[in-house]
Amino acid sequence: MRIMSIDPGSKQIGLAISDPTGTIANPLMILKHKSRESDTDFIAQQVLNNDIELIVVGQSLDDNGEPTFEGRRSARIAQALARKVTVPVEFWNESFSTQDAKRARIMMGGSRRKRAGHLDDLAATVILQSFLDERSVKKETSE
Repeated sequence: MRIMSIDPGSKQIGLAISDPTGTIANPLMILKHKSRESDTDFIAQQVLNNDIELIVVGQSLDDNGEPTFEGRRSARIAQALARKVTVPVEFWNESFSTQDAKRARIMMGGSRRKRAGHLDDLAATVILQSFLDERSVKKETSE
């Protein structure tokens, strides 16, 4: 099962995709935000092009488990996208995904200059990998 994750931001949207077995997440691309309509049209096309069977949208939550301002933005994107695709759209807690992406980029090495730049696709990858890992654990415990 191929899964796509989305890390919605105000300026860019990170996309990541799993391998066909739904085990390993990889960055797909960074989409420059234009409008919700345009963004979701493009993402819907990527869903078709990549035979996606499930979409996971990163949603930041506060200490009470309620969506933050950014989390509510994620919900609006997810709702708009759900009207354009036939695959399920789920939310996944994205708290700390950008910080985890920064740490991953540092661990990959290279100069500070090369490490600078957008992390949206890596954040989407972190979100997706945590989703895949959790799913794998649940699958193992139910067997």
